Amino acid sequence: MNKITALLITFLCSILNLHAQFPGPVGTVGTTAIHKDSSIFVGWATGCSVTRGYQDISNPSLGYASVGDSSMATGQAGTNGVVSLGDGGYAILTFQNPITNGVGFDFAVFENAFNDSFLELAFVEVSSDGVYYFRFPATSNTQTTTQIGPFDNTGDATKLNNLAGKYRINYGTPFDLEELSGEVGLNINAITHIKIIDVFGSINPLYASYDTNNNPINDPFPTAFASGGFDLDAVGVIHQQTTSINELSENNLISFYPNPIARGQKLNINSNLSVDKISVFSYDGSLIYCGKIEKFETGILTQGLYIVHIETSLGIVSKKIIVE
Repeated sequence: MNKITALLITFLCSILNLHAQFPGPVGTVGTTAIHKDSSIFVGWATGCSVTRGYQDISNPSLGYASVGDSSMATGQAGTNGVVSLGDGGYAILTFQNPITNGVGFDFAVFENAFNDSFLELAFVEVSSDGVYYFRFPATSNTQTTTQIGPFDNTGDATKLNNLAGKYRINYGTPFDLEELSGEVGLNINAITHIKIIDVFGSINPLYASYDTNNNPINDPFPTAFASGGFDLDAVGVIHQQTTSINELSENNLISFYPNPIARGQKLNINSNLSVDKISVFSYDGSLIYCGKIEKFETGILTQGLYIVHIETSLGIVSKKIIVE
């Protein structure tokens, strides 16, 4: 193979990768859409808090999205309405038991798109402590030369990956926690919170949301009405633990002492479970230490407040410590 041929093949491969096709809409071969009544679901979100975004980020005078309330994102999809997030608005959902990383997809997010091509999108982030969130790497290969209008039916699921809302009403977009394995500070076997964040949808650099390849994500914009933005219906659980993180704390299965602790003093962990590792974060989110408890030295800490993640066989328990 000569040099010119090799360069040509490399160029063609890069073009194919740029326009990679992902699973298509409901009913097509290879689709990953999951119907709300599928027996694969073992639970649904039990709690939700919502922070609304504007109806139109480019015209804040219109006010915030207002359709629905946080309770409408709990329970099974298609049963109690939706909550509209507005431009850049977000919802944080909680669950009776932590979601865990099983074989294949682990949960699915439902939106209320009325057909396969009017697609309002959202980023998805997960947390195992409700403090630090990690985003699924989202890809949008939708064209970015012409803005999709508020009533345009030009969405294409085959050009979208790891974005909630790529499937029509009553069909969930699934996510696999394995994709986030190795993220420091995240236990993919004990997800307690899921955050759904509306994609602005504008291709104007002043307002655009960007995918993992730094491409603006093009979806209907502006949606300048009360139901603007991503309309969250539900989050369905596919794999979950049988013991909740709250039970671990409430039953005092894990504790540590002393607290407050003097700089340089040994931190002792008292646990009825096997402690795999601990992670220590400053209160601004900076990782200070991650590793075995017996190797952790408080001498590396300065005076102040810290968050300690204690990772066990059943999940992560987060506690605060004060260093004096």
